[in-house]
Amino acid sequence: MNLLLLTPEQQHEGNRWQLTPRQAAHVLGVLNAVVGQQVRAGILNGEVGYATIESIENKNVGVFFKAGSHPANPPGLSLLLALPRPKMLKRILIDATSLGIKQIVLINSWKVDKSYWQTPNLKNELLHEKMLLGLEQARDTVLPTLKLAPRFRPFVEDELDDWAGNSQRILAHPGNFPTMPHSLSGPVTLAIGPEGGWTDYEIEMLQKQGFTCHNFGSRILRVETALPALVGRLMQLP
Repeated sequence: MNLLLLTPEQQHEGNRWQLTPRQAAHVLGVLNAVVGQQVRAGILNGEVGYATIESIENKNVGVFFKAGSHPANPPGLSLLLALPRPKMLKRILIDATSLGIKQIVLINSWKVDKSYWQTPNLKNELLHEKMLLGLEQARDTVLPTLKLAPRFRPFVEDELDDWAGNSQRILAHPGNFPTMPHSLSGPVTLAIGPEGGWTDYEIEMLQKQGFTCHNFGSRILRVETALPALVGRLMQLP
């Protein structure tokens, strides 16, 4: 935990806040903090700064928060991601959030197992929790927007163009395509398919919405490996 991320329900009065049991355990057991000590903190969707430990009573920790600055500007990357395997979804959401991706759509694909959409891991509160962990890791406070699109064609035809806006639209796919661009500075929407790749039909649908195919070498990567590698190549991270 690189940042104590304070949420509205933790606020008592003014700039005084109560840490959650998980945060308190980290502050006391990992940081060995004492009253008067400062730790990095931030307000969800707000500023970052420092929290001063004001009280420690029976493992309940109260802090006083003082804002200092806004979090670093995100890299301007949106992610259109075929729903990954449930056991990897949580890890991928943490990583995507820590990389500064602020718009995420989890979309269906022909090669996505239908059972993936029935997993308890898709509950809103669990997805929210994993994105909070990603923010803590990156010392960020701005929560991404997350949308589930269990029907590929309706989303692509009716919503994708507005969602992607004026971004450069890039589809990662193996084959005889131009090499993946690098160090982009403007807004980008990246589409990553399932491990078996997008189908020809899905590629055609995405191309109609302005996506261009680019290859990232001959190796077939797991989604959890491909995502940070692609982001690192495409974007100038702050």
